[in-house]
Amino acid sequence: MYVPSSFAETDLKTLHRFIEQHSFATLVTNAGGSCFASHLPLLLDRSEGEFGQLTGHLAKANPQADQLQSKNLLTIFHGPHAYISPAWYESEHTVPTWNYQAVHVYGSCALETDPARLKQILEQYVDFYESAQPTPWSIPDAETDFIDSLLPAIVGFRIKIERIEGKFKLSQNHTAERQQKVIKALQQQAGENQQEIAARMQAHLDKSGNDAPTQS
Repeated sequence: MYVPSSFAETDLKTLHRFIEQHSFATLVTNAGGSCFASHLPLLLDRSEGEFGQLTGHLAKANPQADQLQSKNLLTIFHGPHAYISPAWYESEHTVPTWNYQAVHVYGSCALETDPARLKQILEQYVDFYESAQPTPWSIPDAETDFIDSLLPAIVGFRIKIERIEGKFKLSQNHTAERQQKVIKALQQQAGENQQEIAARMQAHLDKSGNDAPTQS
């Protein structure tokens, strides 16, 4: 991913938090010179290795299941994004752009085929995503025979994160004054993405303080 220094996010805790907040990812493999992508949720284990580990599963019928042990898997985690109009800067010599946040993870994969480990992965998924529900559902709530009958149809995997990069493009290459104008304009938009980008721009601007560019 092309990441200009102005937009680079390198703090591992921040990147991990982003992955957990935007865990529905795009998993990309390349086999035989052809790319293949699947869209699926992935769980992060921060404690494994230097950069952490991703856990997931997909249907055995998915052609990508046979490509998981190829080297250099790419996993993309998408965050909020919003169009930025040059009119909002109220300045000359400006052009349209797009603000967004994304994290790319690169790593190698190990398959999980043992039924007990597969079931453990499913339980981890359920526990993570059901935790916010008013009445959480759990694997033990389902019929054991029914769950066991599904296991042969899936492939579990764990991705060892070997490299992680984040691009948080939030108008950091503009002056603090221009950033505030963009934030104000986004706050007047109705979309959830626009509101989220505005909030993240404001948080970054508050954090950077006097480090934000200023006009000379």
